Amino acid sequence: MEKIVDLSLCNGCHTCYISCPKNCINMITNKDGFLEPLINQEKCINCELCIKKCPLNKKFKYDNENIKPIARVAINKDDQIRKDSSSGGVFIEIASYILNTGGSVYGAAFNNKFEVEHIRIDNINDIYKLQGSKYVQSKIGDIFLYVKKDLEEGKKVLFTGTPCQIQGLLSFLDKKYNNLYTQDIICHGVPSPKAWNKYIDEFEGDIKSISFRDKTYGWNKFSMKIETNKDKYLETLDKDCFLQSFLKNLNLRKSCYNCKFKSINRRSDITLADCWGIENINKKYFDDKGTSLILVHSDKGKYLYNQIKDHLEQTEIDLDEAIIYNTAINKSVEMNDKRDKFLRNIDKYSYKELLYRCTKLTIGDKIKKFSIRLKNKMKRVIKKL
Repeated sequence: MEKIVDLSLCNGCHTCYISCPKNCINMITNKDGFLEPLINQEKCINCELCIKKCPLNKKFKYDNENIKPIARVAINKDDQIRKDSSSGGVFIEIASYILNTGGSVYGAAFNNKFEVEHIRIDNINDIYKLQGSKYVQSKIGDIFLYVKKDLEEGKKVLFTGTPCQIQGLLSFLDKKYNNLYTQDIICHGVPSPKAWNKYIDEFEGDIKSISFRDKTYGWNKFSMKIETNKDKYLETLDKDCFLQSFLKNLNLRKSCYNCKFKSINRRSDITLADCWGIENINKKYFDDKGTSLILVHSDKGKYLYNQIKDHLEQTEIDLDEAIIYNTAINKSVEMNDKRDKFLRNIDKYSYKELLYRCTKLTIGDKIKKFSIRLKNKMKRVIKKL
């Protein structure tokens, strides 16, 4: 077997790796810092199971393909929970329900090196490990095997992740489980672990905690907060160099610029996201402390929602209106033309300097920008005339 899928489309979901009966697929780090499959040709028996299991090679059937999901805006009634959450504090309620019924929850967490990987928890005291956004691609590893084991034992399982990770799990299982609940997010794209390691390595001292979405200056203008044994760092999204490289699409996986799993209708049971634009949709739910958008896709999603709704201030909103402010639900971001340059030079400059070199305007850029403004101005004048 030479190739499972075009590597420019590979999202690193680990489905091929975990499905191989001969363990002949290794996930190796590519030049951009992302994990991708490498086949050991000597061990490969050409069973093609990796090709069949890859979610990019499968055509999925959606239970509600022609029915729009129900959209709701929500905030947690507990102010402290909401304060500690990235948006409105909905995930913690879903996870708590699953754990309180003896189930297990899977999601992205920091390890002791502050790398991001998927873990399993079965204790409500460990929910904090999965709370909060983590703008780095998480390593799946063997986690799908643990999910399957829990499901076969009859436990309720909540698996959370990006849309491509949800698709990877469902493709690996290739069987419906009534006790499996899945929750994905509206994903901008996943940054390179290599870029992330470069960024945190430049902090002095031992890192004690990290928050990508600190609300000290509000939810709309969230901050990167990092505490070390020597100092505290707090910088808003418009000034922090890692958040800026993320928002400017400089450090994302190549497949994120052409994501095959962005859509309004999804195979997950529930989608959670920030309800950006809520101040224009329903001002009652905007106080700059964090507001969640909930999309319910399935009967199991409705069931989960009904178990937690009493903990939320919530109301139904128009899906089409919500999409206006949350375009990442069904549209991939555009690749920054300096993306390859950024990742290629990640070890050559400091993170801040590299960002500057890849975002500063050249004379040609300034001329182009001026020409566009002039052209638009002329169009407006002609329209008036």
